[in-house]
Amino acid sequence: MPRDAPCSGATTSLAHQDEFTLHVVVHGMMQKMNLTHHFLIAMPNMADPHFSKTLTYICEHNDQGALGIVVNRPIEMNLQTLLEQVSIPLEGAAFKSVPIHFGGPVQADRGFVLHSPAGHILQAVARGEGPGKLFVTLGYAGWAPGQLEHELAQNAWLTVQATTEVIFDLPVERRLPAAMSLLGIDFASLSEQAGHA
Repeated sequence: MPRDAPCSGATTSLAHQDEFTLHVVVHGMMQKMNLTHHFLIAMPNMADPHFSKTLTYICEHNDQGALGIVVNRPIEMNLQTLLEQVSIPLEGAAFKSVPIHFGGPVQADRGFVLHSPAGHILQAVARGEGPGKLFVTLGYAGWAPGQLEHELAQNAWLTVQATTEVIFDLPVERRLPAAMSLLGIDFASLSEQAGHA
């Protein structure tokens, strides 16, 4: 991924997403596809244990691939513990219990932060001056050029425009059903068998 990608550093702000366009061939026709600021909803037949029953926020999607953050897999760690591990003193108590999430299998030793508004987030949070909304992960999900499009063609994922409410305002267990409801679909009604019309 390029070094200036919205999520490729340690932080990203949902308020400042750049838009990218990717040309893909679907059923012999050239179409533009840009899944930046969309959710990927894993279909019930998803065999990869990293992504089974996940909701993934796509931070960037361009001709070099895609980068996303799984938003419904908390791990046994909070922000206070993470900041202690990276030697950042936590002065404010407001964010110490923020849960840390599994963001994906790539660079699981690197932290990523979705937040609003933009700024130098970890130091600000440690001083108790953090943003109103904060989501922290270790690792991310990445796709090589064309890989995500191939997975979509294989019916591995559903997509829907992302909302900050689903990421920041809902409990973890309600995020996947809420994203499904944005499509007007009940997750329980999906079949594990995929097909093409």
